[in-house]
Amino acid sequence: MSESPHLLEDLQASTPEVQLGLSRAGVQGVERAIRLRWAGAEKLISAVIDCSVDLDPGQKGVHMSRFPEVFEEAIDEVVLEEAFLVEELAEHIARRIVARQAAGRAEVRITARYPLARRTPVTGLATQELIALIGIAAASEAGVRRVVGVEATGINACPCAQGLVRGQASERLLEAGFDNADIERILELVPLATHNQRGRGTLYVGSEHPVNAEQLAAIVEGSMSSPVYELLKRPDELFVVEHAHLQPRFVEDSVRLALKGVLDAYPALDDSDFVFSRQVNLETIHTHDVLAERFGTVGELRRELERGGALEHHTELREWLAGR
Repeated sequence: MSESPHLLEDLQASTPEVQLGLSRAGVQGVERAIRLRWAGAEKLISAVIDCSVDLDPGQKGVHMSRFPEVFEEAIDEVVLEEAFLVEELAEHIARRIVARQAAGRAEVRITARYPLARRTPVTGLATQELIALIGIAAASEAGVRRVVGVEATGINACPCAQGLVRGQASERLLEAGFDNADIERILELVPLATHNQRGRGTLYVGSEHPVNAEQLAAIVEGSMSSPVYELLKRPDELFVVEHAHLQPRFVEDSVRLALKGVLDAYPALDDSDFVFSRQVNLETIHTHDVLAERFGTVGELRRELERGGALEHHTELREWLAGR
């Protein structure tokens, strides 16, 4: 029995009613299990894959069913034949998408929940912390650019509220008969109350130089007032709370410290490489949350740090992936 002509008709390749090109068309939220090999070990983890292509004004649509097919082919091929990082898999899929969709450009994002083995800070108990491991790649005939990134959780203690508490405590100590020297000494020794914000930090680096995702996670956690742990005994809990309150940080502080951490950890990065930092703090005394972010090339960040003053342009991720 021959196939129906309706099944053979390629509607996606037909001319659309409104002939406008699309910046993105594709699929998102495709869940797959992928196997990551790292430092001689393998871990099977869950990942979410988003993929899109640019669409020509004369083409009605992309072949959506081909995206999952390419995912399966790429995952099987890479897992069976070689060790890979998440950004390498993103590149592998992006290259295949360009070929299979006859697209000028394809962009792939893979987000995987990756377990890190940790020890609690005082008691040394084994615990496991989950970070989001992110690989992004954009492929075209001109070449491929890729990004490795992480999202990690920590605590930020609010400096503003702590400053108010410090002022009030100073007044009360003066009224109680303490002199200024004693008050300063007391306030230096005793952690001061403030409200805490659980923070979610994101950090991307786009470069051909090797970048370690676990090191990026450590930079993100170090940019906040304190890391957090799934398992805490009382001595650990005391350490985390005191540690956080002894280095209060704004959401803006975390972004700046994360960017500086990347530049310090990877001095060999080229000026044309890309860095992105984003921090979201979940407020506890407000119903809204707060955020800050900065993106740009490594050269832009270096110039601003060396010369001071704001730059007129900050290169965005999509702009950098496009090679502009």
